[in-house]
Amino acid sequence: MIRGCSQIQNPSKEPIFLFKKLIKRGYPNPNSFTLAFVLKACAIISASQEGRQIHSHVLRTGFNSSPFVQTAMVNLYAKCEEIGLARKMFDEIPERNLVTWSTIISGYARIGLVNEALSLFREMQMAGISPDEVTMVSVITACASTGALDLGKWVHKFVDKYVIKVDLELSTALVNMYAKCGCIERAKKVFDEMPQRDTKAWSSMIVGLAIHGLAEEALEVFSRMLEANVKPNQVTFVGVLSACAHSGLVSEGWRFWSSMLEFGIEPVMEHYGCMVDLLCRAGFIEVAYKFVETMPISPNPIVWRTLLMGCKEKGILEKGEFVAERLLELEPLNPENYVLLSNLYAANFQWEKVSYVRKKMKENGIQAIPGCSSIEVDGFVHEFVVADRSHQESYEIREVLRDVTDRVRRVGHDPWTSAVLHDVEDEEKKSALCEHSERLAIAYGLLKTKAPTVIRIVKNLRVCGDCHEVTKIISKVYEREIIVRDRVRFHRFFNGTCSCKDYW
Repeated sequence: MIRGCSQIQNPSKEPIFLFKKLIKRGYPNPNSFTLAFVLKACAIISASQEGRQIHSHVLRTGFNSSPFVQTAMVNLYAKCEEIGLARKMFDEIPERNLVTWSTIISGYARIGLVNEALSLFREMQMAGISPDEVTMVSVITACASTGALDLGKWVHKFVDKYVIKVDLELSTALVNMYAKCGCIERAKKVFDEMPQRDTKAWSSMIVGLAIHGLAEEALEVFSRMLEANVKPNQVTFVGVLSACAHSGLVSEGWRFWSSMLEFGIEPVMEHYGCMVDLLCRAGFIEVAYKFVETMPISPNPIVWRTLLMGCKEKGILEKGEFVAERLLELEPLNPENYVLLSNLYAANFQWEKVSYVRKKMKENGIQAIPGCSSIEVDGFVHEFVVADRSHQESYEIREVLRDVTDRVRRVGHDPWTSAVLHDVEDEEKKSALCEHSERLAIAYGLLKTKAPTVIRIVKNLRVCGDCHEVTKIISKVYEREIIVRDRVRFHRFFNGTCSCKDYW
């Protein structure tokens, strides 16, 4: 019953309640299978607190040496993203099998620690454990999360070389990896070669095309999906609505929104968020606001934050302040909310209010999330934060940056100092723009690679307007293709233009 209840479509805490009944009814010493099943049930719903209690029960009953229970505990902490505890449990296991290795690799992949995941993958091979398709899905997922395309290609070749079974899940993981690493053509090739495709595979392709701004192709794949009699799910429509949002297809977005109910899909928060995003990007802030106000479910912080971003982009101060008030009621400690509000005030030259917001952040111990960009070079992912000088080749990077700044200036670019939302002198603003994390990552790419190698950057925040313009110029004057994946979408810079057509 415990195992069965954890395998239903919408798992709940029922397996945990059953375990408690088992103990209360006079069975204080369940066997290793029972403990492993209930730990897995906790992992499925990320019930960290209950999992810790069962871990304590494991220690009291002496089953901490059972390989089934040990692997289940590694899985629990990995799924709950407590990777330190997962690694501690893993290190204490004397005999590690394929499942145990795959579980810890998956844990590191889940939180984006690609170097650690791949290091463990190599250790696993040295230990004489042959990976299977489950392991490879985890490794490929790690590559996807950090945009490590070269490593992803190497893993794909590894799969082919050792004739690892390429099942539906592994094929879908490859489609997802290539799409998220900015290689959408390879993603389409893997997808087209799949002998069979389920809803997840079709949805992955649609989402991949959407984040690349290829709206027409995404909608064409959706049409093919329906022709193949594959029923779309919630994720499918997230991809479809996102595709419309990234290309300003407002009327099409409304049409697909209406068609969801025809497929028996009740809109969830992600779909509402996509519609608000679509309307805000197209400049329909008032329509978006009314849409949020009439939602049948309470808007979550993401929806309010999207609306606040729209107000900030259009400089709508009064409405933005009201939206920010609602947002801060829900998330009073999220630094991103304060930064957005501060940026709204700065965009409207309300410097006293900017100072007030930043003062409130300081009083509450809230620190803004720094911009972070990564680039993969020679199989290793290098990370940079704004104004970063910690890299061992920092001096050489600064030399390249100076050359970039000089060439960009000679082309006639005047830095968009409005992108620096601080009340400082223009020269300070220009200097700050040059220190943005993606500039450092691009400079490192120029330093360490030569044409025609594509420079691929992954950024945790949205690319600012000035960096977007400068990257277009860099792609032309250095004759390099640059692909940037920010938190919103992909930008492919080539010969002075961007695939987003300045709509992002």
